[in-house]
Amino acid sequence: MDKEAEYRALLSKRGLSSEKIDKFVASVEKAMAYFGERGVVLAEGSVDDFRDYVAYLMARCENSYDDLVPLARYVNLLGMKEAYVYYASILGGNPIFPSIKERLGKIAGEEMRDRVFNHVRQPPLGSDPGAYPPATKQLMEQLERELPVEEYRRVLAGNHHRVPVDAFMVQKRWLEEMGDIDAWLTRVHDSVVAELDEHRNANRIWYEQVITQGVVDLVRGDPELLSGLRIGDWIYTKKFPYSPQAYLDEKDPTKKRYYMCHCPLAREAILSGEPSIPMDWCYCSAGYDKLRYDVAFGEETEVEVLESVFGGSDRCRFRVRIPERWR
Repeated sequence: MDKEAEYRALLSKRGLSSEKIDKFVASVEKAMAYFGERGVVLAEGSVDDFRDYVAYLMARCENSYDDLVPLARYVNLLGMKEAYVYYASILGGNPIFPSIKERLGKIAGEEMRDRVFNHVRQPPLGSDPGAYPPATKQLMEQLERELPVEEYRRVLAGNHHRVPVDAFMVQKRWLEEMGDIDAWLTRVHDSVVAELDEHRNANRIWYEQVITQGVVDLVRGDPELLSGLRIGDWIYTKKFPYSPQAYLDEKDPTKKRYYMCHCPLAREAILSGEPSIPMDWCYCSAGYDKLRYDVAFGEETEVEVLESVFGGSDRCRFRVRIPERWR
């Protein structure tokens, strides 16, 4: 296995136990054997090769998160950008439905939770993104049927990607030190521009995105991207495009919306035109974006979806209400 020592070091840095690391290494070696039997060197595999391998695992009921993640991290280590983006597309939505289900139970009760989710058929892990929009449509239909609009929006606007709050603690500290929201937002924006520029210089993937000079310039010129702009009692923020350079280059309105959208459970519906996903689904995305403000302000904030690709816009824009004690 190429780069085994480097891979083990990476996993150790992520806090995995030695036993878990051994299992991850074994998973990669298993994939290498599969590729080798088909005359393919794993490090030279195409996205279709990896898609075939995932289908093989699914057929053998070996498609758990722990079965799929090891190879995703390994191809990222190898710098296989397209393969890594593929894995991100099939793994990124994994926690969302279970998290919404859990939050629904806490807010509306277990009976309502079961009434809603008994009608949602979630695709198995490893399914291509195109399998998910029908399930998302089913979920939205049930939420709209069973709950008042403000209640289901609150259910959707949680931390359903299970992002660790530690990721935003430095921003919380900055706000407390500065005591000024406008200056704090500027600092957050400047820091993320510097981070993007660093990834561009190093030719490294930033989450699932390839960063170019045009992308850095896009963010640098818009304080609402990856930070926010205060207007009155609200902070306005825009979603960073999922495929930023393709988004910048695209002229076709439908494809531009597609390149904007991050949602692994709905974005394929933009290209196919069906099923029709309601704009309120984007309260899930708004919940992801508002998390930094929840952490910084020390309380759950109110969020509104202003624009969305599922409302016909080529951008997704939200606003977060500043808590009273910070106004």
